Amino acid sequence: MALEWVVLGYAAGAEALMVLLLTLPGLDGLRKGLIAVTRGLLKPFLSVVPFCLFLLMDIYWKYETRPSCEGDSCTPSEHLHHQKSIMKSQRNALLIAAALLFYWLLYSITGLVVKVEQLNQRLERLKNRD
Repeated sequence: MALEWVVLGYAAGAEALMVLLLTLPGLDGLRKGLIAVTRGLLKPFLSVVPFCLFLLMDIYWKYETRPSCEGDSCTPSEHLHHQKSIMKSQRNALLIAAALLFYWLLYSITGLVVKVEQLNQRLERLKNRD
């Protein structure tokens, strides 16, 4: 089950990198190509949303079916295993939240950058006409 977390981590990393490159000032020469690449990748990256929901349901199912380890009912090694399992679930939930947040940011920022580019082109046309 670790492969899907690796895939989700790479997807979140790619989204974060694209958000960073779109928002860095001074990359005007690369921005047009980057916008085209990002707009092309928005639809494939949309598959992150149902994938995250599936993984969230997996975390919830594991939480509900996890044996409880309270009081003196378990050995120290079982208690440690229980604590590690809780930590992994929390880490994975943070990864899901980050992937969803970065997708939303990428979608929003790409839309804003496209609108700014269109407004700049419109402004240039108006200046050239006068």
